[in-house]
Amino acid sequence: MLEFLKRPMVVTADINLHVVALTGVGLLSRLWHLTYPRAVVFDELYYGQYISFYMKRIFFVDDSGPPFGHMLLALGGYLGGFDGNFLWNRIGAEYTSNVPVWSLRLLPALAGALSVPMAYQIVSELQYSHCAAMGAALLVLIENALITQSRLMLLESPLIFFNLLAVLSYLKFFNSQKHSPFSLPWWFWLTLTGVACACAVGVKYMGVFTYLLVLGVAAVHAWQLIGDQTLSNVCVFCHLLSRAVALLVIPVVMYLLFFYVHLTLLYRSGPHDQIMSSPFQASLEGGLARITQGQPLEVAFGSQVTLRNVFGKPLPCWLHSHQNAYPMIYENGRGSSHQQQVTCYPFKDVNNWWIVKDPGRHELVVSNPPKPVRHGDVVQLVHGMTTRFLNTHDVAAPLSPHAQEISCYVDYNISMPAQNLWRLDIVNRESDRDSWKTILSEVRFVHVNTSAVLKWRMLTLRTEDTEHKYSSTPLDWLTLDTNIAYWLHPRTSAQIHLVGNVVIWTSASLATAAYVLLFLWYLLRRRRRACDLPEDAWLRWLLAGGLCAGGWALNFLPFFLTEKTLFLYHYLPALTFQVLLLPIVLQHVGDHLCRSQLQRSLFSALVVAWYSSACRTSYTLRPLTYGDRSLSPGDLQALRWRESWDILIRK
Repeated sequence: MLEFLKRPMVVTADINLHVVALTGVGLLSRLWHLTYPRAVVFDELYYGQYISFYMKRIFFVDDSGPPFGHMLLALGGYLGGFDGNFLWNRIGAEYTSNVPVWSLRLLPALAGALSVPMAYQIVSELQYSHCAAMGAALLVLIENALITQSRLMLLESPLIFFNLLAVLSYLKFFNSQKHSPFSLPWWFWLTLTGVACACAVGVKYMGVFTYLLVLGVAAVHAWQLIGDQTLSNVCVFCHLLSRAVALLVIPVVMYLLFFYVHLTLLYRSGPHDQIMSSPFQASLEGGLARITQGQPLEVAFGSQVTLRNVFGKPLPCWLHSHQNAYPMIYENGRGSSHQQQVTCYPFKDVNNWWIVKDPGRHELVVSNPPKPVRHGDVVQLVHGMTTRFLNTHDVAAPLSPHAQEISCYVDYNISMPAQNLWRLDIVNRESDRDSWKTILSEVRFVHVNTSAVLKWRMLTLRTEDTEHKYSSTPLDWLTLDTNIAYWLHPRTSAQIHLVGNVVIWTSASLATAAYVLLFLWYLLRRRRRACDLPEDAWLRWLLAGGLCAGGWALNFLPFFLTEKTLFLYHYLPALTFQVLLLPIVLQHVGDHLCRSQLQRSLFSALVVAWYSSACRTSYTLRPLTYGDRSLSPGDLQALRWRESWDILIRK
């Protein structure tokens, strides 16, 4: 029984020293002097305020993306003991002693460092050579823009990490499919693929492009699996079901889980409450919950209420009035009632209060006992500050001539009598005798005289669009005609710029174009039954192009359709896929297009010279990447390789 104790226990493990070495140099490049500069750098201003909200448990909404990326940055702050007390008001502001800069920047830096060995593994899993895999990893390692972005409290680095993790996990799953389907590693890599896709989408909405890429490749492979006659129907069904659960169900559940955790952590009222529903606001600590504490659950005649339009665009807003009257004549020549204006106001204000009056009583107070307002009751709404009745009549609204004007009635002693009776309609009622409940009831008011429904929305004026100084277009990214000045030292000329390695960016674009041309050429040749590549090489070429060239296209081309302000960093996920494709194309040229040994030797020499120039470029741009060295005006001018680059030179 105890025989196993008499023999030594041996554990064997395969360690890829190349992966270990790449991880080490990746960590060195990303973690070197990570706390420098100890000042707010560019979009750290934007993300920092949300980290403070997490630390203080204050509710917020960020329309730019899901909450998972913000939670990752906040995790760094939590691990560093950050209390959230810092005023994020300007770029370049010095961090106070309570801000753990190293911890806040750690997770993006780790994501950037781990992207280096993952690039190596992806090319290896695509069945390309060790040299091609090392080339991809080293290109990710020395690319200046990727280094800069990963050393700061920004989200592009985690996004790229999860993009690569999703692709790598799927490739490992796909390769294990050939040898050991439904094994433990098979399940692990399939599940990790779905988890990584969910995390990519959870960091930024841009992650959905890589998610669609993985789904597309998985769908093609599933289609091929269906046609495999060696598999039984039950086996094929199990394969499809497992993929559906891992790649569809798990990402959706995790995506919803991110919001659940977000809402669980942020339980205090904050500046973004107003865009949420009143019941949600009441669930937060402070804010509306403090106001409504101890208030009646039902609205009675004589109650003072605020009325909020939950479907208002661009923001929900409150029914509001003030003493100003509509102009007698509008600019287009139309006339108005010259009654008191009624508008929609997106902020809490004393002029948002209205009294629900019983038309049969003159008093504006709650009776004893209170008489609740029920569905179908006719009411009058009296503005609390001006004591004028909410009114409408057959006069065109200021901005919507097809609708009736809403006003507070002013008696000018002319032939325009008041029409101020409204019938209450409780939209979410359970019965026709339901009472109007505070916060919970969704109500609308129907005008008794005209049957028109009261609607209000916030009015916005369209202003001239002003471009950000460092905004750019997708075409600028391809040619690297743009950069972003992230930070300038307050006393010296040391500065940090988001600027790419010109050699790598140009070569990556050329490699993508070369792949597309070669793919079309091979496709035409195969149509004519001329197979220039062995079948296994052709399948590797297709898969590499589908993932790398497809990843570039899906992460780049949609930006031509977007109307939001774009910056150079939006291109970095697409660039990463291009960088993976570059050594694959180089190996393909050397293996299949160079016919003689002499041609292969010359081509290898050119590749070495090209890579040396990429390393030299990376080193030359290093002062702008790390910003740890003061440069003379001459040095800065020498680094301005393009006229469009904004290199900051002090006069």
